Amino acid sequence: MLYYFFAYLDRFDLPGAGLFQYLSFRSGMTVITSLVISLFIGKKIIRLLQRKQIGETVRDLGLEGQLSKKGTPTMGGLIILIAILIPVLLFGDLLNVYVQLMLFITIWLGIIGFIDDYIKVFRKNKKGLRGTFKIIAQVVAGLVVGLTLHFNDAILVREKVLNRDGVPVTRILEGNDQNLPSISFVTHDVKSTKVNVPFFKNNEFDYAMLIWFMGEKAQKWAWVVVIIAVILIITFISNGANLTDGLDGLAAGTSAIIGLTLGILAYVSGNAIFSDYLNIMYLPHSGELVVFISAFIGALVGFLWYNAHPAQVFMGDTGSLAIGGIIAVYAILIRKELLIPILCGVFVVESLSVVIQVAFFKFTRYRFGEGRRIFRMAPLHHHYQKLNYSESKIVIRFWIVSILLALITIVTLKIR
Repeated sequence: MLYYFFAYLDRFDLPGAGLFQYLSFRSGMTVITSLVISLFIGKKIIRLLQRKQIGETVRDLGLEGQLSKKGTPTMGGLIILIAILIPVLLFGDLLNVYVQLMLFITIWLGIIGFIDDYIKVFRKNKKGLRGTFKIIAQVVAGLVVGLTLHFNDAILVREKVLNRDGVPVTRILEGNDQNLPSISFVTHDVKSTKVNVPFFKNNEFDYAMLIWFMGEKAQKWAWVVVIIAVILIITFISNGANLTDGLDGLAAGTSAIIGLTLGILAYVSGNAIFSDYLNIMYLPHSGELVVFISAFIGALVGFLWYNAHPAQVFMGDTGSLAIGGIIAVYAILIRKELLIPILCGVFVVESLSVVIQVAFFKFTRYRFGEGRRIFRMAPLHHHYQKLNYSESKIVIRFWIVSILLALITIVTLKIR
């Protein structure tokens, strides 16, 4: 809103109004605003949750300090959602389709998480919203994002094409051919099903390659593969963030590190000069995503003020489902989803630990008549608790791993 207001005032040469046209200024203002909002409303929301007796219900799993968490206010994800939405509405370009998609995924999965928490707290049903409904909601989110990617004309990739006398050159030039004056580079914005792939010199992967058996029709139907991939990524990462939210500050801190990395990737992808230098896809109009991720980072850091050990509030599914969805969709929009296994390594390992534990238990029960476990408890952070690691040590070490994975992710821009 302020973006449009000051854009209007800039017509009258009002001193300072032009600052709002700079992405760096609006991103800085967004992160400050989201941080202040989360700090300011955090205490008020915690007091409200305490008055309404909206506290965490805890089963005794034999974990150190677990029972002391009983009664701690939950549904604190509301703090994160509010601290994201208000700054983006103030400083973001709301007509930008990338911003619209991020607002949609934040609100949609935030609502689903809120319903889940509501059932747990007020209906006294510890299972919360049925898993089937969560999956359906995540599929709907994936369909909306995937279909928008395919059909919205504003979501494009700028490709560089060699031309000789105005005719595209399809073969790779060799020798001194590139020095001929009749050869030039031209760019055009096109719909694309390509994404950046790390570690390879030719760093683009086309989803059409997955249906190569369709021959010439592969490119035509590649968008269906994209939608399926989007649904799977959103579902996996959203649930991964939910599983990671088991210790004070673990999910929030890890997500803030991931968010900062995604912000860097979005900035270079939305900048023609940097994207050309790094030889990655240039995505016109995607730079506005930096404003959104700034709000995301500020909201999480502010939430950590209250969520750090010992936590005064838990985010609940209201926050964790939305956080995972935001990270997944953001990576998809900047065509960096193939970096998710590295960047979101903590989420991936936490999810896999549960899958492996359940699968191994069922297999051994079927094979030997007695279920056996690989980990002392899943998700993985509970395994370390069972090994008598303190909660703070586990969280900080997971943060360190996240920082290392974030650095590796950034380095992949140059390692090929």
